[in-house]
Amino acid sequence: MRKPHTYRFTPQIPVIAALVALCIYTLTRLGLTIFTSFDGTVFKGFEAVPLALWPEIFVKGFWFDMCVISVLLAPICLYEALLPNKWRGKTWHRVLRMVWFWLAIALLLFGAVAEATFWLEFSTRFNFIALDYLIYTSEVIGNIRESYPVGWILAGIGAVAAIVLLFIWSAVRRADTQGVTWLQRAALALFALVVPATLMYYGNIDQMEQPMLPALTPSVNAKNAYASELSGNGLFTIAAAQRRNELDYDKFYRTISQQQANTALADLGVKRSPLGDALGGVLPTATMATGKHAATPFIGKPKNVILISVESLSASYMDSYRADNERIGLTPELDKLAKNGMKFERLYATGTRTVRGLEALSLGTPPIPGQAIVRRPGNEHLSTMGELLKPQGFANFFFYGGYGYFDNMNAYYAANNYRVIDRTDIPKSEIGFENVWGVADEYLFDQVIRTLDDKSDKGTGGKPFFAQIMTTSNHRPYTYPANRIDIPSPGGREGAVKYTDYAIGKFIKDASKKPWFKDTLFVIVADHCASAAGKTRLPVAGYHIPAIFYAPALLKPNVYTPLVSQIDIAPSLMDVLGIKGVEQFFGQSFFSTAPAAQRAFISNYQALGYLKNNTLTVLLPKQEVESFSIDPITLAATPTAINPSLLNEAVAYYQTASKAFKTGALKVSATASK
Repeated sequence: MRKPHTYRFTPQIPVIAALVALCIYTLTRLGLTIFTSFDGTVFKGFEAVPLALWPEIFVKGFWFDMCVISVLLAPICLYEALLPNKWRGKTWHRVLRMVWFWLAIALLLFGAVAEATFWLEFSTRFNFIALDYLIYTSEVIGNIRESYPVGWILAGIGAVAAIVLLFIWSAVRRADTQGVTWLQRAALALFALVVPATLMYYGNIDQMEQPMLPALTPSVNAKNAYASELSGNGLFTIAAAQRRNELDYDKFYRTISQQQANTALADLGVKRSPLGDALGGVLPTATMATGKHAATPFIGKPKNVILISVESLSASYMDSYRADNERIGLTPELDKLAKNGMKFERLYATGTRTVRGLEALSLGTPPIPGQAIVRRPGNEHLSTMGELLKPQGFANFFFYGGYGYFDNMNAYYAANNYRVIDRTDIPKSEIGFENVWGVADEYLFDQVIRTLDDKSDKGTGGKPFFAQIMTTSNHRPYTYPANRIDIPSPGGREGAVKYTDYAIGKFIKDASKKPWFKDTLFVIVADHCASAAGKTRLPVAGYHIPAIFYAPALLKPNVYTPLVSQIDIAPSLMDVLGIKGVEQFFGQSFFSTAPAAQRAFISNYQALGYLKNNTLTVLLPKQEVESFSIDPITLAATPTAINPSLLNEAVAYYQTASKAFKTGALKVSATASK
């Protein structure tokens, strides 16, 4: 005969699970703290993390652990609330309970081992680097398998999980003999729905840097990065990294004093105030205010600019960038524009994703580590083209053929004085073809022309305009309208490139019939290459993109051969327009009277490259630096000795740009728009 259930005030299974998780998290923190507290070479004692900081570490740690545990407990509480009391003593349920408890303990232990391994490498809790590792799984798993005895580690985790389970199993079985009342079921459900949301709302990763026990901890606490990191919880910090998409430059990369950085940038012709400080109330005057400059092929000053950022267009797709015996015929329209405009021979993208290209083209800043600024919080009212042009009488637009919520594009451009027009703004009757990624490029360009022709407040309002267009057709699934090109849809990458070329050619022809055409500079540039794969982490050839300035009434055909970067386009356009704001960018105008910068910036999420003098200097986390000699013809990389001068320049650019965004110094001052 089954024993009747007894009832306790608190259901025991969630309590047992919480205590197990808390013990594992606390022991992990304790182990890392002890390991870090001692000097790694002379073992002098508690130097890196003084004992006085331990109370702060563990009090804050308890807070972050409880935030995470509340989330982990939510499904357990819901299960306990729904489980009938009569099932608790069944054999099948006891087996199920044993299996999921063992799996849960094993996963918690696996997380502890992963955190310890990550700490040994970076001396931080999980952050954006860990997220990056999730992206590059093949490389990461291969590296782990070669570096650690994975099989033995997993077996050890399973064995320890079994020992822990044996230790707590009698308590689990006793808990299952206790029934759960309806009042307790309601409380469990309420806990699962309310407590995790509340704790995660009030929990903030910034609290890792803030003292919680100021009376018990010395002032050194605010300066001790180890203590701040040890107080965190890996699941909490990786979730925060996903939300914030940031990787702190000063913590992970080689640094110099900011005074040294400012001096180095000044010597390189970067005129920004230190750290991009306030504009001093006056925007600097552009060098082409007269509309003509001896250093440029322009014979007149454009009134408008249309910037077409083309999805995934590697320079190698254009015959203009290939040898005569390598012609592939994918871009006949772009090749005509290159021949009749100004072609940039050696321009390099800053990154491998659209958001990185949009950041460079709008903000003119070197890529900061982690995620692009376009996707970060605090990216409103930056010194972008839109923010600088609007107070000077321009109507600014950002056109996108897809849904602009993707990659935060709509929010970024809207917050920086652009009018955003995406797929949702194009009338259905005007869309002849679309796929999951967006409307076909020709229909996006049709919308651009309709908008620029509109002299009402919904269009340009009769003002000069700056319009940035982001194409989508050169993207999977590589489908496009029929009977446009000689490659049937879906035509893979080659077909998509040729269709985008067709659409751009059609757009230029249609625009040439408009009264604003003769006063407009068309800029065609890729956001990034189709692929950046190679033998090195930053293969230079994977960042070489085409760029063309086209304005037949204003610009003589020309080829620009110096090495330049995507970040140089924004200041160059301000210069060409002859308006204020050139010096608010880290990039250098192509048409500056100073010598060409002859450098480029290339990056992925964590490797920051500086290309100059056929040398690629790469800044990496853990303050590491690599250097490669780059063949000027093949762009192949060969390891070489680090050049101290180039290293200093690279650090000056990346450190200053990262700090400028972090401190808000990239924002336009309140007086700048007056």
